[in-house]
Amino acid sequence: MKDVKRWTAATLATAVMATSAWATGNGYGFYTPRASTYEVTITNITKGQVFSPPVLVTHSPGIALFALGEPVLDELATVAEDGNGQPLVDLISPLPDVFDAQTTNQPIPPGGTVVYEVAATRHAGLLSVVSMLVNTNDAFLAIDSARLPRARHASRQLNAVAYDAGSEGNNEACAFVPGPACPMGSGNARSTGDAEGYVYVHNGIHDIGDLASETYDWRNPVARISVKRIH
Repeated sequence: MKDVKRWTAATLATAVMATSAWATGNGYGFYTPRASTYEVTITNITKGQVFSPPVLVTHSPGIALFALGEPVLDELATVAEDGNGQPLVDLISPLPDVFDAQTTNQPIPPGGTVVYEVAATRHAGLLSVVSMLVNTNDAFLAIDSARLPRARHASRQLNAVAYDAGSEGNNEACAFVPGPACPMGSGNARSTGDAEGYVYVHNGIHDIGDLASETYDWRNPVARISVKRIH
């Protein structure tokens, strides 16, 4: 199996060219695979962390957006540092193991709930979700390759925890944090010299910079996600 972190810029063009051959070999050159529609409801259960517009992906078991203990994909680091999911969507959308990849421009505030729709097939029946905790240096929440319910109107409940992308140091300083906890225009520079270099479960806010742990710290899980097949 290949995961996304192994799809480098050099190999992406080959992957896109292979998509049509893969589709024809699986019969997709003659008809569109029958898709099911799912309602994905994301609720922010933190006290002070805003979630960036999430990236939602339906895919086969052939990919994963990240792996614990491994360096983060550059495009996922862009989600974790800047809250921008479009580069990740652009990267993975052409891959043959991906059926639906999308993001929006709607953040999710503390206590807020947003509903999305995604499409999936029997062969691409896994859901992954990533979104930045924007009052941090490089924290992101994630659901990794959760199996979608197959029966119509069936649903399942998921809990998302927060991970550290390891692409920036956690200085908690407003000059390096994009979220509303910091004054507009204060910075969001990158601090890579003390970056950990691998993805791990985030250990929260610790009052070492400009962010007050009383407001911006959390305990996992950080989001509740409901997935329901509606068609």
